[in-house]
Amino acid sequence: MTTLLWGALPYVACALLVAGLVWRYRYDKYGWTTRSSQVYESKLLNVASPAFHYGILFVLAGHVVGLFVPASWTDAVGASEHTYHLFSLYGGTFAGALTVAGLALLIYRRRTRAPVFRATTANDKAMYLFLVAAIVLGMTAKLTHASGDGYDYRRTIAPWARSLFTLRPRTDLMTGVPVLYQVHAVVGLVLIALVPYTRLVHMFSAPLQYLFRPYVVYRSRDPRQLGPRPDRRGWETPHR
Repeated sequence: MTTLLWGALPYVACALLVAGLVWRYRYDKYGWTTRSSQVYESKLLNVASPAFHYGILFVLAGHVVGLFVPASWTDAVGASEHTYHLFSLYGGTFAGALTVAGLALLIYRRRTRAPVFRATTANDKAMYLFLVAAIVLGMTAKLTHASGDGYDYRRTIAPWARSLFTLRPRTDLMTGVPVLYQVHAVVGLVLIALVPYTRLVHMFSAPLQYLFRPYVVYRSRDPRQLGPRPDRRGWETPHR
């Protein structure tokens, strides 16, 4: 089971992610979208969407730092383990709470607005389920081990995650990890595999080309030519 979960599942999830992205781009290019429902309701969306997107960006940034920045790097800049733990605890809890609040509003909006609910697919429901589960499990694991310096996942989970890129996964590091962290990791891997088959695929469509496109040139018009032309009487001779 250890080899299956921590040695095989990560690669299966990545393979499904890549294969799904290729398939979606080739055969469902016009469906590569969030399928925006703003036309049906915008008041709640204007609050829920920014809360969710900013929250999830903070969550992802925290995971990148926690998993791929070794403890020796933070020690080198003078950040003690206790300082890192407090920053991770309060920053991660805030980011998770903001994401959950945005998700709760999005789900409430989708459930209480009939046109939006009719546009909800089975894939959307599965995506919401695993997304909420991953975030809540991560927050619960962090808060459960909040006393003292907390659980030092940078000496177990983080080296295991980095070892996956060397194609030599250190599965033994995950055997003593608390159950909540293990379940959080499994749900996160399943969520990664689901990304190409849900509306989350739009995260790979960041409009980076806008940073490099040429300037748009605007030309002014004669103010006298703006607006509708005045009506002329039928017997007036047009000016030549």
